[in-house]
Amino acid sequence: MEINKQTNGLVPELLACKLAIFDLDGVIVDTAHYHFLAWQQMAESIGLNFTKQDNERLKGVSRSRSLDIILEINNTQLTAQKKEELQEQKNNRYIQYIKTIQPQDILPGAKELLVYLRSVGIKTAIGSASKNAPMVLDGLGITHLFDEIVDGNTTQRAKPDPAVFTISADRLKIPYNQCIVFEDAQAGIDAALAAKMTAVAIGDSTILQGAKYYLTTLAQIKL
Repeated sequence: MEINKQTNGLVPELLACKLAIFDLDGVIVDTAHYHFLAWQQMAESIGLNFTKQDNERLKGVSRSRSLDIILEINNTQLTAQKKEELQEQKNNRYIQYIKTIQPQDILPGAKELLVYLRSVGIKTAIGSASKNAPMVLDGLGITHLFDEIVDGNTTQRAKPDPAVFTISADRLKIPYNQCIVFEDAQAGIDAALAAKMTAVAIGDSTILQGAKYYLTTLAQIKL
């Protein structure tokens, strides 16, 4: 394997690790636009504003925290019951979108990397805040390429809490310092660092801070 020289050192470290953990949205598949549309429609239903710029703050955080951020942006408070109703409304809209996901929607390089890692004995896991991760992975046809799937159904401790990453390592009995995390959100990078795992950012180094390596897509890792 070889890699873009701007990430020199990633390949040897990746091949020496025991577990590669992948965030789902923005790393394996791009469902961010579906999340945005569902949140925007929910916000508009109660007269709130929600823009694409606002949506950047929602990356990598839980559904309940996402709603809290939207309410904060609009200086609005709601009862716990109303918030539960709105989260359910958003999720129902999002599910309708992701039901259309197919294997060709997987992001460039992702499947090839997963197949390669497993062929050389490196474990793989999903670490996602999404409660719909199993549905998305089934739609992509890649559920079988992961040894562990840890998502919002597994733990309520959302990123930047490291639980979404440490649970899979604990289940597979792999030390945290032998894990590499691929993330596209600051909360996820912070979670990886909190667990003392190596963080690889999929995105701009001027926006995502603290990662050891930076990629535009997983396709930069050439088999």
